[in-house]
Amino acid sequence: MQWYMDTRIDDLLSALSEPTRLRALQMIWDGEEHCVCELMERLGVTQSRMSRHMSRLKDVGLLTDRRDAQWVRYRKNPDLPPVWTAIIEPILAALPAPREVRCEREAA
Repeated sequence: MQWYMDTRIDDLLSALSEPTRLRALQMIWDGEEHCVCELMERLGVTQSRMSRHMSRLKDVGLLTDRRDAQWVRYRKNPDLPPVWTAIIEPILAALPAPREVRCEREAA
């Protein structure tokens, strides 16, 4: 059984209900890889708080990650089923555009 079959819709909506997670997901939804340092800067949150939010989004199956030295880089899970994308995209589209800040720690 695929991961999204095990995740209930209320788990997905719960993960999306927290404003910091929702804004982080909006930034990551562009398909690029984003360093946690960039997300911290853009959202004005601490590393530990950002890591907890990213962990929740990853647990639900929305993100994948990759360690890059001491930082973690996140991206949209490429295996999301269309039904999940159909739920998430209108929610993200309703948000104001995020402010641009790029992390100085470029990917290796």
